[in-house]
Amino acid sequence: MPSTTLVLAATLTVQALVAVCLLTLPVVAPAVAETLGVSAAYVGIYVAIAYAGAMTASLLAGAAVRRFGAIRASQFGLVLCAAGVALCMMESLFAIGFGALLIGLGYGPITPASSHLLARTTPAHRMSFVFSIKQTGVPLGGALAGIIVPGLADMVGWQWAFLAVALASLLCALAIQPLCASLDTDRDRTQLLSFGNGLAGPLRLVFSQRSLAILAAVSFMFSISQTSLTTYLVTYLHEDLGMGLVIAGFTLAVAQAAGVGGRLLWGYLSDRMLGPVRMLAVLALLIALCAIITPFLGKVDSPLLVIVVLSLFGSSAIGWNGVYLAEVARQAPAGQASIATGGALAMTFLGVVVGPPIFGIVAQSVGSYGLAYATLLLPAGICLFLLWSNRKIFS
Repeated sequence: MPSTTLVLAATLTVQALVAVCLLTLPVVAPAVAETLGVSAAYVGIYVAIAYAGAMTASLLAGAAVRRFGAIRASQFGLVLCAAGVALCMMESLFAIGFGALLIGLGYGPITPASSHLLARTTPAHRMSFVFSIKQTGVPLGGALAGIIVPGLADMVGWQWAFLAVALASLLCALAIQPLCASLDTDRDRTQLLSFGNGLAGPLRLVFSQRSLAILAAVSFMFSISQTSLTTYLVTYLHEDLGMGLVIAGFTLAVAQAAGVGGRLLWGYLSDRMLGPVRMLAVLALLIALCAIITPFLGKVDSPLLVIVVLSLFGSSAIGWNGVYLAEVARQAPAGQASIATGGALAMTFLGVVVGPPIFGIVAQSVGSYGLAYATLLLPAGICLFLLWSNRKIFS
């Protein structure tokens, strides 16, 4: 069995690449929308389609990981993401919609597969921190997307930028091939792949155990805040605050980088001081605070203050996943971490499916993305209520 460090490095890299694929279109949404002649608010539909695919794939991932192995499942995901990004190069709403679906189908198995690997190799007392390190791949990928894709799009056009991302995903799939021999030794060729049972089984596991059900519900609310922030931040900065696309993309990268630091810090504090439930409650409070402040950023003449607020927003709204996933793995029955993770992530992805389209509708209705961010106070408040009222079942 390879070391925890090697497993962590591989899963972190894969997580970052699929996150880049997912956010490639949103970080240049205004440019794509201009080419297609549609509103940039429609990026919420792209995200909803992608996460509908991710939700389905995450439910099926547990059985796929057991049958084919976690590394092989990760390779399948990377290839699907590459194909999806390549389809999104076409100047067709139908092609982009189908590309979004493929990206989601590729994104969904990655976290269950990595949870399976890390649960096998990580000591229990370090799980929150190690899982948080791995989950920094998501904001790290978002930061890379925010820095690289708008710059490439400005130099060579957004279609060529998309092609570069697709090629990077394929190269990553090839790079992890040598790990199959050592990390996929626990695959079970007799594991059946049933679409109906594959979808229902992980959900039955999650909702049969109250602690897992509460975690899944909390993640549904957190994911609404996270994806609303990352999906619309460039558009908010461009349209509400008048920033250029490159500067707005860089600001998104800063918020994503804060999410990287947040995941590490929150994982450490969860393991050493607060515990997962208290840590998640603190993050819900920070999200609520930032949601209240964000609508007023357009009225201040301080770029530094904008960066500070959005960094705090990013660190909390993006930084919760590692603590959450580690607790799901801890609460899961022995040997079923990937199945429990897949079922819990289905609720996480459901929040993404419904969140950004609703956010887009609210923004269009009130004529302000900033005011739409204020409505994230509601899911943050629901998180606090669920965590506080059910705190005793985690003790």
